[in-house]
Amino acid sequence: MITSVASRPDETLSPLTYELFQNYPNPFNPETTIQYSLAVSGRVTIHIYNILGQRVRILVDDVLEVGVHKVQWDGKDEGGRNIASGVYVYRVRSGDFVQTRKLLLLR
Repeated sequence: MITSVASRPDETLSPLTYELFQNYPNPFNPETTIQYSLAVSGRVTIHIYNILGQRVRILVDDVLEVGVHKVQWDGKDEGGRNIASGVYVYRVRSGDFVQTRKLLLLR
């Protein structure tokens, strides 16, 4: 299950930079949360890749507002199948900002 939750942008607390936070919990089973902040509104993508660089899942592909956002990943691929235990990579892209982090799924 993928759930995207955005906090309401607060004029005094809006992030001034892009940032991709470490997922939590990590390692995880059965799901993990990925949090990120956007300095500028625009198209955002978050993809999960296996260690070979093959895309496993698209978590976010949407136009989002400035603010802090969260998405949960249930350890499943695009077809809804559970994926194997192991190290995976998640990458956020928004405009010129691109950042990648590792996560660990333990079944």
